[in-house]
Amino acid sequence: MPCTTLLIGKKASYDGSTIIARNEDSPGGVFTPKKFVIIRPEDQPRHYRSVLSHVEIELPDDPMRYTSVPDATPKDGIWAEAGVNTANVAMSATETLTSNERVLGADPLVELVKEKGKPGEDGYEPEVAGGIGEEDMVTIVLPYAHSAREGVELLGSYLERYGTYEMNGIAFSDVDEIWWMETVGGHHWIAKRVPDDCYVTMPNQLGIDDFDLTDALGEKVDHMCSADLAEWMDANHLDLSLDVVELVDGDEDEEADDLWPDANHRFFNPRDAFGSHSDSDHVYNTPRAWAMHRFLNPGLGWDDPNAGWNPEDDDIPWCMTPQRKLTIEDVKYALSLHYQGTPYDPYGDRGDASTRGAYRPIGINRNGQLAVIQIRPYAPESCRAIQWMAYGSNAFNAVVPFFANVDATPEYLANTTPHVTTESFYWANRIIAAMADAHFNSCSRHIEHYNEAVTSKGHALVAKYDRKVEGDGGMSLSYQEATPVLEEANARIADMLRKQTDKTLDDVLLTASLGMRNAFALSDH
Repeated sequence: MPCTTLLIGKKASYDGSTIIARNEDSPGGVFTPKKFVIIRPEDQPRHYRSVLSHVEIELPDDPMRYTSVPDATPKDGIWAEAGVNTANVAMSATETLTSNERVLGADPLVELVKEKGKPGEDGYEPEVAGGIGEEDMVTIVLPYAHSAREGVELLGSYLERYGTYEMNGIAFSDVDEIWWMETVGGHHWIAKRVPDDCYVTMPNQLGIDDFDLTDALGEKVDHMCSADLAEWMDANHLDLSLDVVELVDGDEDEEADDLWPDANHRFFNPRDAFGSHSDSDHVYNTPRAWAMHRFLNPGLGWDDPNAGWNPEDDDIPWCMTPQRKLTIEDVKYALSLHYQGTPYDPYGDRGDASTRGAYRPIGINRNGQLAVIQIRPYAPESCRAIQWMAYGSNAFNAVVPFFANVDATPEYLANTTPHVTTESFYWANRIIAAMADAHFNSCSRHIEHYNEAVTSKGHALVAKYDRKVEGDGGMSLSYQEATPVLEEANARIADMLRKQTDKTLDDVLLTASLGMRNAFALSDH
């Protein structure tokens, strides 16, 4: 299963932004080219039909324009993955999740059942459509969500009506809130608001580890869920919480109150109830959460087996408060990790053959794209949303900012085709990674320079065009007025990106060529 997610609340980020970020990774042995485009209202389907599940949905007639990161070859559907709409609401979908047999038995996944025989023949059985999945979610939800909460509610209604054929995690954000939503079985779901002062790490496991069911079914301050979740859980014995002493308001047992501070609320651990703790999780999933926490909270003893959590522990926290505020560069580094500084680094010199490469890296060869969506509270609404993009393996690429309020994206990021060409940002990064991987130590300096140049120049160009949109005397441009200005900004950013990518490709090619095995020191006279 692919993908890794990192979410950062507004009080945990360096500038007060909400930040949602996710690697979209291809399955093993497959590379899926991606592109970055704009979907205008006139291009949005009104009648939607999924390629994989054949589910058909009538969509509203009032879609907003939004950014999208679809597959370059839509043979399996759109797979829009990440974007921001004109209401400055962002969505990332999806993080494939694991579940357990009890959940899937209680609410089976809604899978496509193909027709049997031909119409009119004895025993003919017509096709039964499956539910919705990763292929569909951004397309059917993001153009209609005016807040992060509204995005959760809309997707929840689709899940309850049509079901899903897979377990997924979905992020929604606006300028104030981030919500993380997890599907549970075929028709159920839960969602939790990310605490403002926390970050969330999500490998391919059901992640939420603390849930207030009373809040979700009542005031919905920080939790939401499908309407019948409590009854369904109880009917199928899914809550694995140990019994606790029932308390009432005014209880004088202070020690008990400390253990169970609110007797009027029902809490449970969704990771225990709905998730998995398999041997493969301990190789593929939990080590990634451990690696991100180790980087973002380095003082908690992650390398001491007696002090903190180990890479294979099932109770690694879903969210934590960082030791300092987190930046875009922190996000990029965390989502590029390959266990640097540990015995598990496939490029490192620590450990031995049994440890190097033992765990699935975050920065893996089959990263397809990274989208980091930043909603900035201090910027005018017309330039508030920035979508940072990277293509290819994150251990060898750079992330670059683009304004979301545009009618078209630069050709360098939108022109991806199945054909390999250095005219495409996607393929240029794939080529850089393939060469640099084989000459990691000698090429690492080129990748570091690439990251520094692209990100620093990107920050500078964003600041320059922020000032243009803000105008003089506090009279900022309207949303419509800002669009052509921001398209100019994105074009400038893309030109810079291409120059830096071409330079890195030149540098890596030369270094890799000098390191070829058929090299010979003596030159011709």
